[in-house]
Amino acid sequence: MFDSSTGFLLPDGSVLSPVGSAVRLERWQALTPTERQGFPPLCPDLVVELASPSDRLPELRRKMTSYQANGARLGWLLLPETRRVEVWHASSEPQQLFEVAALSGEPELPGLRLDLAELWAA
Repeated sequence: MFDSSTGFLLPDGSVLSPVGSAVRLERWQALTPTERQGFPPLCPDLVVELASPSDRLPELRRKMTSYQANGARLGWLLLPETRRVEVWHASSEPQQLFEVAALSGEPELPGLRLDLAELWAA
């Protein structure tokens, strides 16, 4: 798992830094030690974006589309003001979820779970 301080050099040449991300261990280990420094040259398997009150939803969706186009297998766009989540699976339209208590990485990332109770309570 990576936090917002990690940027990734995506296959299209752009550099993006999601709020949270995860890369499968075998993909991370396939990088050279040099590639693991700075901006790793890959797209995370999971990207998480968290909308703040100042964020514009169309811009966040453009980022999610970019991650998806560059190989992200799963994306979670968290929208706390409306207690909504957009789940972005590879090569499909985003799915809207309302007031869910937790998110699961299944089937893309088995065993991964994100509890949303604290986020919704904030």
